[in-house]
Formats: sequence, C-alpha cells, structure tokens
Amino acid sequence: MKLLGNVDLLTSQTAIKFAAFIFISVSFFYIGKHWSDGSRQLIFFSRQSPLATVSYIPTVGISPNFNKEFNISALISATEPETESKPVDPVKNDGKPVSASEAHSPQHPPTTPPPPPVIKSYGIVDENGTMSDEFEIGEFDPNLVENWGNGTETQEETKTEGATSTFRVKKFGLCDESMREYIPCLDNVEAIKRLKSTEKGERFERHCPEKGKGLNCLVPAPKGYRPPIPWPRSRDEVWFYNVPHTRLVDDKGGQNWISKKGKDKFSFPGGGTQFIHGADQYLNQISKMVPEITFGQHIRVVLDVGCGVASFGAYLLSRNVITMSIAPKDVHENQIQFALERGVPAMAAAFATRRLLYPSQAFDLIHCSRCRINWTRDDGILLLEVNRMLRAGGYFAWAAQPVYKHEQALEEQWEEMLNLTTRLCWTLVKKEGYIAIWQKPFNNNCYLSREAGTIPPLCDPNDDPDNVWYVDLKACISRIPENGYGANVAPWPARLQTPPDRLQSIHIESYIARKELFKAESKYWNEIVASYVRALHWKKYKLRNVMDMRAGFGGFAAAMIDNQLDAWVLNVVPVSGPNTLPVIYDRGLIGVMHDWCESFDTYPRTYDLLHAAGLFSVEKKRCNMSTIMLEMDRILRPGGRAYIRDSLDVMDELQDIAKAMGWHPTLRDTSEGPHASYRILVCDKHLLRS
Repeated sequence: MKLLGNVDLLTSQTAIKFAAFIFISVSFFYIGKHWSDGSRQLIFFSRQSPLATVSYIPTVGISPNFNKEFNISALISATEPETESKPVDPVKNDGKPVSASEAHSPQHPPTTPPPPPVIKSYGIVDENGTMSDEFEIGEFDPNLVENWGNGTETQEETKTEGATSTFRVKKFGLCDESMREYIPCLDNVEAIKRLKSTEKGERFERHCPEKGKGLNCLVPAPKGYRPPIPWPRSRDEVWFYNVPHTRLVDDKGGQNWISKKGKDKFSFPGGGTQFIHGADQYLNQISKMVPEITFGQHIRVVLDVGCGVASFGAYLLSRNVITMSIAPKDVHENQIQFALERGVPAMAAAFATRRLLYPSQAFDLIHCSRCRINWTRDDGILLLEVNRMLRAGGYFAWAAQPVYKHEQALEEQWEEMLNLTTRLCWTLVKKEGYIAIWQKPFNNNCYLSREAGTIPPLCDPNDDPDNVWYVDLKACISRIPENGYGANVAPWPARLQTPPDRLQSIHIESYIARKELFKAESKYWNEIVASYVRALHWKKYKLRNVMDMRAGFGGFAAAMIDNQLDAWVLNVVPVSGPNTLPVIYDRGLIGVMHDWCESFDTYPRTYDLLHAAGLFSVEKKRCNMSTIMLEMDRILRPGGRAYIRDSLDVMDELQDIAKAMGWHPTLRDTSEGPHASYRILVCDKHLLRS
C-alpha cells in the first residue's frame, strides 16, 4: 500500500508539471500570434521555399506568415534614419496581410530596393574585386588638405635664467606663389649677379643664401596639385598640374621626349634627341656594340649627363640598372622635376668649375647623348672629371654629331676628342652609327708609360679624388689605386651584400673589424625595415622616391631592396661625418655628399619618404634644426612621410617644429622598448592651401 501511495504521488506531480508546461506553451503561442498580427510581423526563415509543399505535425500551429513573400531590404531599411523613405511591407488598408497572389498584382506592385551607389575606383581593385592597372588617382582626401594661410605666427618665450626672451615659431606661413619651384642654392639671383664670369656655367652651380637668410616659409604646391601617379605608370605619364610647364613640349616634342596628353597629363614616349625611336632600342644597340656591357650584372650604376626627362635611366631600371640622371637648371629648367615626378632618380647638377658631388670610381658607365658639353675645352678638364668618377675598366658612351656627321667643324671636334681620349689612355672600343664607346684602363700602367710632359698629367699622390664638397675641378688624371680598390667589385646582385675593398680606406673610428661593422649595419637595418613592412604596412604605401639623409654604408637602402619594396633610395652622406660614398657605390647603390645646413639640389615635392637616423642630434651643433626641417618640408611631397629616428633630447623640439609646418607627428618607441634613449618620430605631410 505504501508503495502504491508513492506511485500515485509521483504520478500526480508529473501530471501537474506536464499540465503547467502545456499551459505555458499555449500561452506563449497565442501571445506570439497576437504580437505577429500587428504592425511588426514575426517571420520564420526556412531553407525551404515558402511555396513548397510541407507536411506539418497537427499539434503544431502554423505561422501567420506562411505562404507569404517578404522584401528583405525593407527589414534592412528599418535601421536607416527616419528622414529616409522606407519600403513598406505589403498590407491591405485594413491592416491585414496581403496574400502572395495579391502582393504581385498591379494594385500592389512589389517594392524594389534602391539602386546601389556608383562605385568610384581610386585603387587597383575594381568593383568586381579584380586587380587592374586601369585606374585613375583621385583628388586629395579632404582630410589631408588644410587651409593654412600665409602668415607666420610666433610666440614669445621667457627663460627664467637672466630673464631673457626668445621667439618660437608657432606656425610657419606659406611662401609666395612664385616660389613653388624654388631651389634656394640654385635660385639665388643676387649671388649669381655678383659672379665675375658665367662663361663656364658658373651660374648653374651652388650659390646658397647667407646664414640666417635661408628659407623661413613653406613652399606651396601649384593649384590643381594631385597625388602623383604611382610607379610604374608614372614612367609613361604624369599629371600636368604637378609640373605645369610646356616649354619642353614646345622645344622637344618632335624628338619624342615628351608630349601633352589631353588636358591634364604629360606623356613620355621614351625617346631622346639621339634615340627618337625609343630608349629600349637604343640600349639594345649599345649592348650589341659592346657585348661586355652586360646591363644588370657588371654594369649596375650609371651616370646620364644632360639627361633630358631621364628616359635613358627610366628604361634601364627594368634591366636592374640604377642611373643617376643629371642636368642643370637651365633654359629647360624642369627636366629634373619631370624625371623625379616620373619616379626616376635625378638631381640638378652641372659640369662647370667644381667637382660633382659623387666619389671617384662611382659609375660603371657614363653616358652623354647630345648633352651640349664641350669635353675638350680647357685641356679636357670636364672629361677629366668624367674620368675621376668612372670606375676602372668602366665605359664612356658618347652620342653626338661629331661622331657621325661629316662636316669640317664637326670632324675637327672628333679629332680633338680622339686625341684627348688617347692621352687619357682610354680605348675606343666601338664606333657605330652615331655612338662611340670608350673604356677606361684598369690600372695606371698606361699613364706611367706616356712620354714625359704629356698633358694632362697624373694628379699629385696626395690628392683625394673623393673630396668633392666645394672642390674646384683639377686639370689632372686621378690615379687608380695600386691595390685595385674600386675595380674589383662583384657583379650585381652579389655586390649589394659583399663588403667592398674600399671599406678599408674609409676614415672611421671602429672598435671592431670593418667587415663585421658593415655586416652588422646591414643586419640592423634589414630587421628594422622588415618590421616597418610588417607592422607599419610599408608595402601599402606608394613609396617610390626615397631619401636616406644620413646613409652610413647604405644599409637602409640595401634593406629596402632585400624587402622587395619597389622604390629607389638616394643615399646622402653628410659632410659632418665620414665619407662612406665609395662603399655605397661599390654596393651598387647611388648617393651624394651634402651639408644639411644648406639646401639640397632638387625641386620641391620630389620625395615620398625621408628617412633620418641620428641626423639631428649630430647636426644641431652646426645649424638650427628648423633649417633642416624646412628643407625636408620643401622636398617632401604632400601625402609623403618622414621617419626621424633620434635621441629623446631632440624629440620635443622636432615635434614642435613639425606641428608648426603643418605636419602630423606621432612619437613611437623603437624595438628596444619604452625605456630606450631613442624614439621614432613619424610625420605625415598634408597638402596646405592659403
């Protein structure tokens, strides 16, 4: 009996629980049904079509939305602002749902979603997600354009010691519109007027403003300036308003240099004065003339004299050759500006009265195509400068009228050139068509075997052929090192990471072996650049023209190549430190000597990235840091970046100067962490308008 009682009790409790569950389920069902009959409808989504035949369990209720179609965009639009029109669910005027047949009747047309917005392509991925080279670069992002004004604002600061007052520039104003292409050391009109003579091209050399009279404002961009067309398309076309000058089109259009393309672009067909059929064909001709000229192997670093718009150097890039293209700022003053806008290495420079700012034995090949230079004047002093910069065993290619025209005056020039090159111990390797190619000797044997009194003589053994900063040209033959330094370089690309012989001749204080120092610097910068690529997404940036402002042995530039960044680097060696330029060129890189207390020989807005490591902590002893920063702003493109890696004691002042120039600085820790004595100041330059 007791057992039976327990069973009854258990059965009654189970029945109560079951009845409660049924009651709650039914209650929720009718509540849900009532709620879904209102303006907000309860929708049951199923993988099955609503029109499909479905068997249902009799005890389960059917949703009121069964056999009805709904416009999903109406549900999405429900989250839009109330000011926008919303598609409505199909209902009758009495609020009851419309059947499927009624919803598709003429009286109740189905609501269609609004058309998608027009996609504007500004990148290389089109609206279908396909990679494409057919794209246009848009205007500057409005967030990167600032209304800046022309006025300079200063702020008085009082020091407690001695109660002295100083003025700090709070905001640098924009320069006058006429200075938009200003190069301070090449456009110093007052200094040029004071020259005693200009017949040898002195006016095209450096004449910098006096200290304290340099640049004190921000050089403005021309109206209509746009982000440059990225490489490699920039090789063939650039925006007109970035270099708004048609003088070269008018003068050289028929020679296939440059042409106007529509209203907003310049086009570069790839020709030159002596190679109107294209640079590629011209380069092939040189290779066939002298098979030993193997571009991209033994011929890696080239100098193009009187480069025009640098098509010769632009087409050599595809053959793993890097070319320093130079031309003076003369009547065709925008040649170098066009070259740099295209993304090709170039500098404003002239053969006149001083040595060029490149070391001895720098170039594997030096090229002159109708460069309008009289190589035989003054006992060949200009060709002697070519000889100084030409690597032992290197080549000189000359394409000019005296090579191929049979006129008396031109034939006399050719005989003078033959006589001079013979006295220089150059060998005429080949003369074909309008090109003549000579080779420099590998050693001094020929020089020493000449007759006594032969002009030009060998330079004094104490002459330093790598001393180039404001050094006059010398009418003598630079000696080739007896130990073969400079001649024995590995072929490209092995030479990039091979410690060169001339590393031993650099005057530096080092506690470890020079080769170990060279390798350590390369490893150091490779790790840093790899971290920039990984963490700061450098490959997403449109980096093309890059400058390393304190290059050392060129480790930063080598790391850019190793990390496969499609950019070229101009390595700048400051005069305040050891002259490492010979090592940079022996590695197959390019560079130049410079004093950062003065202006650089390039046009405004010509570099995408400026890299300065340890520069300011050294140069602040010699000149004002704002002088260097203003020069950096002049040569940096709007939208470009500056990476300043330096000690903490200069960072506060550099940040203040950066903000006064309209830059947007961000201070970052190095890989050593927050307690390291160095920081990285990353600055973004915006486009400033008055």
